[in-house]
Amino acid sequence: MSLLHRIRTASSLRTRTLPGTRRGGAVAAAGLAALLALTGCTPGGGKGGGTGEDGGPASSVPTAGGTALHAVGTLTVKGRAPKTGYARARFGTAWADTDGNHCGTRDDILKRDLTEVRFTDGHCKVASGTLKKDPYTGRAVQYERGRSKVDIDHLVALSDAWQKGAQQWPGRKRVALANDPLNLIAADSSANRQKGDGDAATWLPANKAYRCDYVAHQVAVKKKYGLWVTQGEKDAMTRVLGGCPKLKLPAGGGPTEAPERFAAK
Repeated sequence: MSLLHRIRTASSLRTRTLPGTRRGGAVAAAGLAALLALTGCTPGGGKGGGTGEDGGPASSVPTAGGTALHAVGTLTVKGRAPKTGYARARFGTAWADTDGNHCGTRDDILKRDLTEVRFTDGHCKVASGTLKKDPYTGRAVQYERGRSKVDIDHLVALSDAWQKGAQQWPGRKRVALANDPLNLIAADSSANRQKGDGDAATWLPANKAYRCDYVAHQVAVKKKYGLWVTQGEKDAMTRVLGGCPKLKLPAGGGPTEAPERFAAK
């Protein structure tokens, strides 16, 4: 039986419900919804949400669609390129205000991830706060400007990105990656520095409860920007996400190209 015929049959069952009887209509509606879900179709005729994967236009922001485990299988596998030419400046000025809210990206993430936040200037520069549960260690960490035990970590390290495609990008795309909230998280500084520029094959958080989310965000960032993974990295991602196979691929963040006023060497 064709999909169209099955949908029409389900719809006709709903219209045959006897007056005063609601159960038949509910069953038919549920059946129709199940058919649509199985095929990935929406009532409007299109597919359910997908995820931006080519790092294309500035307006390209992924929408939730599918699991992180499935997304791993769509990533390109290649060897790690040499680190030759890498420098932090290749990703623009640190913590650039790419979203135009007059606050640097570092303060934006601190405001997002900390609680009990206090400011030095009333609204932007974070003076202090609490990371109630550090994602990498599971412990509470206090933040105090100038004496901080909290770093803002790039989930996909910039040097890792450089060796897996970013060195071929225009500067504004590298600036976008370095300041994309999807790729940033407040974390314990010691744990972050232990990570260095490691990928999922060489470093995972000690806090096992966060590993699924950690890897899922790395997959989302690499898919969004078109970065590749090594075979060992893909295997590690698959092992972690195999323990949470229904976890949705994270979505959102900023555009994949920074505004024209930004540049990188």
